[in-house]
Amino acid sequence: MLRLVVLISGGGSNLRALLEASEDAEFPARVVAIGADRDADGLAHGEEYGIPTFVVPFGAFPTREQWGAELLAQVRQWDADLVILSGFMRLLPPAVVSALAPNLLNTHPAYLPEFPGAHGVRDALAAGVSETGASVIVVDDGIDSGPIVAQRRVPVLPGDTESRLHDRIKLVERELLVQVVLDIANSHIDLKDL
Repeated sequence: MLRLVVLISGGGSNLRALLEASEDAEFPARVVAIGADRDADGLAHGEEYGIPTFVVPFGAFPTREQWGAELLAQVRQWDADLVILSGFMRLLPPAVVSALAPNLLNTHPAYLPEFPGAHGVRDALAAGVSETGASVIVVDDGIDSGPIVAQRRVPVLPGDTESRLHDRIKLVERELLVQVVLDIANSHIDLKDL
């Protein structure tokens, strides 16, 4: 059984998908803790599912490195097999990435390497492309530049707004993330080989 720690900054919709998948006794992974860099709405999922939560507020530390050291200390308490950044909107310091990689995953609302960064959906619309996508990657020290674990295309429809397109991408992100966790648990994906 894979032990997952999920880090969030917002509502935790991808986290919710993992929690719902793990309600099936056959699903080979369980979220053991939920962490955030702020008082995120998605922490309520922890209360609902009886999963411990922790917050390491970015602004409470004088440097990003000190914040990262405390975040890593919190994560390590849970003996996780995988750490998943799920809408976690902070760049991790290199020391944290090297401590957790390659078992450190992130979801991104674009078909990487297209449209990396915090505004992938907006950037895709601005570029006028006919399709974008969703990706699950191994986190490295770059911005959305790590090895791609899985991805799927999502069409951009006429009249799409950023919100409407992002909602469709999130559905695909959730499916991809749950499948990737399943494939890692069943040894169909070995993150060390990517």
